[in-house]
Amino acid sequence: MKQSFLRTALLSCVGLCLLNSCQKNNNGDVWNDSSMGSYKRAKERVLWGEPNQEEVAVEALSATSFSSPSEDFIALAEEDLKQQFSEATFAQAKHSPGDEGSYLPGIEGFQIPTAALAQVFRVIYFDTDQSSIKHAGQLEPLYEMASYLKSHPNTYIFVEGHCDQRAPEAYNLALGTRRANSVRNFLIEQGVHVDQIHTVSYGKERPISLANTPDSWAKNRRAQFKIYNKK
Repeated sequence: MKQSFLRTALLSCVGLCLLNSCQKNNNGDVWNDSSMGSYKRAKERVLWGEPNQEEVAVEALSATSFSSPSEDFIALAEEDLKQQFSEATFAQAKHSPGDEGSYLPGIEGFQIPTAALAQVFRVIYFDTDQSSIKHAGQLEPLYEMASYLKSHPNTYIFVEGHCDQRAPEAYNLALGTRRANSVRNFLIEQGVHVDQIHTVSYGKERPISLANTPDSWAKNRRAQFKIYNKK
């Protein structure tokens, strides 16, 4: 009787937790992919012929109590991400670097800026979940880049968008794309030719720091550059 009572109480508690979680997701407040993952996997085992309700309950309770290291990180809602990602941008170059008909090599032919160029093409950092250009620390180096590119029309760049290691892979790839495009749009607005700037997103695949701390995350939320000088 005691075990039956505890089992019933546990399942009731889980039901309330999952109901609250689903209500939050339905309102579109956050992308809550990781907190529901364990419950989904346990549920799939039930659907495929392994009906163990206690296991479902325990995994679901564990999932709803999951919390990642915090830095006030709340992922943008998926719909908000799609809306911002679809904002109007400047047209891409007619040919992508490395494609047939292009006069530029692929990204592997672009180089990390060194010496004096490293002082021009400096890394641009972003706040959590942000891709907009708004801080003085972002604007100053971008103005210098724009001035250099306008006076060197045979210099071409790749803008790489990067994210910290939190949130799902697809989410970070989209956010990295938005960061790279924000930089590209800003430079074009300053008068740089559209064909001089190309973009790529690595999401969270290439972190600068692997530590799971706010300082590490801040270093990984960035846009950085590779350049190619056409002879």
